[in-house]
Order: sequence, then structure tokens, then C-alpha cells
Amino acid sequence: MRTSATRGLIAAVALSLSAVTASAQENPECIAPANPGGGWDFTCRQVGKVLQDLGQIDKTMQVVNLAGGGGGVAFAEVVNKRNDSDDLIVAASSATATRLAQGSYPGNTMDQVRWVASIGADYGVIAVAADSEIETLPQFLDQIKNDPTSVSIAGGSAVGGWDHLKVLIAADAYGIDDVRSVKYIAFDGGGEAVTQLLAGSVQGFTGDLSEAKGFVESGDIKVLAVLAPERLDGDFADIPTAKEQGVDALGANWRGFYAPGGSSDEAYNAWVEKIAALYASDEWKEIMAVNGLAPLGLQGAEFEEFVADSVARIQAISKEIGIIK
Repeated sequence: MRTSATRGLIAAVALSLSAVTASAQENPECIAPANPGGGWDFTCRQVGKVLQDLGQIDKTMQVVNLAGGGGGVAFAEVVNKRNDSDDLIVAASSATATRLAQGSYPGNTMDQVRWVASIGADYGVIAVAADSEIETLPQFLDQIKNDPTSVSIAGGSAVGGWDHLKVLIAADAYGIDDVRSVKYIAFDGGGEAVTQLLAGSVQGFTGDLSEAKGFVESGDIKVLAVLAPERLDGDFADIPTAKEQGVDALGANWRGFYAPGGSSDEAYNAWVEKIAALYASDEWKEIMAVNGLAPLGLQGAEFEEFVADSVARIQAISKEIGIIK
């Protein structure tokens, strides 16, 4: 028979365990490794809102914009200063894998963090300002082919990053012999890159559909092609693919999160479960449809393996086009 003291001890232990579980993400935070307006910022803010709407987190997700180095500043911050934070996740994408593949985060590797989950794939686009005389992707690529110095293209990743690779892949598919002649200018996030396009500082934009969506709706930019295998549904059905214009170029940017390498198993598993619940929800399916995200829901070990494969594949592409040796 349990005494009142024993019952009290059991209750105290249960309460303590409950508190530990509840505190796994007591003050949820998401780092967007770019300025406001880009794809990483979109990832943090949309996911944070839906997680709270679904009751997966009790507090509003704090979003911190930490731009620089194509995500390298944020990666170093997490590895060196936030390594044991259980409350933190960081927005990641194919751009992150690209920088890791090319050794562009000095001293950092993908195994220094814990890969949580993906939330979909965002197809790449090549666009011009709405008032541009260019109407098709072949016209744009012809201009580059005939006079490479006359066309500068802006993107939200560093030179050699995923945004850069997308336009190089299109140029290579079109038969431009030396893709290194393509002029690419890097900015901290897709929002800033589009701003430069609208200001007339550059003639083209390479990014992802989620970044371009608002500017398409406002009538500021004209998407020449989406780098998808076939036309997308819904609001994006009118955007032609590169492939249907004779340019066999595909570019899907996965979106997801990593957590600090020293975070506890409990916190990591909790984040995996929360993101999995979000991905399965009707609310997130609607956001995916509205923003042109394609299905890609990987969690935990499966996602980590996917990222490792992505890093290896991008490394091979980068060597092929001479970005790395």
C-alpha cells in the first residue's frame, strides 16, 4: 500500500517529466538565414504560423533574420553559439545543400547539425521585369548567347549557389558552350534580388516560385519559365515550363529545417513530430497549393539521407560545370 509520501513522490516525478517534455520547445525560434522577403523567411513565418494554429506550439514562433554568406553566417552561429538549443530550428533548402557541397561554409559540414524534415519542394523560375521586351526563355538565353555582357541575372544565393546553378543548368541545356560567361549577381535573399531587377540594375531574376509569387501577382515581374517537368496547377497553370520551350532544364528546391547538432534527442524528435503533423495537415496542403510547392515530406533519418544524397549530387554538378575542382 502506497503512503501519502510515496504518492507525493510519484506525482512529483511525473510532474517533473511532464515539465521536461513540455519545455522541449518552450520558446520556439526559427532562424531565416536571409533578409525578409525570400524563401527562407517564407519558410519560417508560414511554418511558425501553422504550427501555432494547429496547437503544435503554444507560443508564437520567433523569427530571426540572420543574413550573410548564403546561409553561412546562420550555420556558423548555430554550430558555434547555439549548438545545444532545444527551442531552435533553422530554415534550409537546396541552397543550403549547395553551399555545403561546395565547401562554402568554411570549416562546417552537414553532419554538424541535425536534419529535421522537409515541407515541400519549390520549383525554380527565370523571370524578367514586367515591362521587358523579352517574352520567352529562348529569347532570353539567345540574348545571353549573343552578348553575355549585356545581361546580368540576380539571385538570392551566393555565386555558385543554387539560384546560380539553376540558370547555369538552363544555359547549358540551351547549348551555351561556356556557362561561366553567364553574369550572375548574388544578393541576400530573393526579395532583394527582385528589388534590383525592378530598379533596372539587372536584366533577369533566378529564384523559386514562392519568392516570385507576390511580384507576379502585383504585376512587377514576368516569369519566362518554371523549371518543372510539367505545368503546375492552379494559379500557376499559365506559366510555361522550360521544357515545353525546348530547354530541358529542371530545378526543384526542397525546403525544410535543421536543428542544432547538440540538441537533445527529445527536442529533436519533438520537432520531427511537429513538422510531420504540419505536413499532413489540410492547412499546410492549402499553403502548398497556393504557393506552388510540390509534395516532399521527409522526416528524421530519411530526410538526413536525402540531404546527404543532395550534397553528393550537387557536388558532382558543380565539378562538371567548373565551379569547384
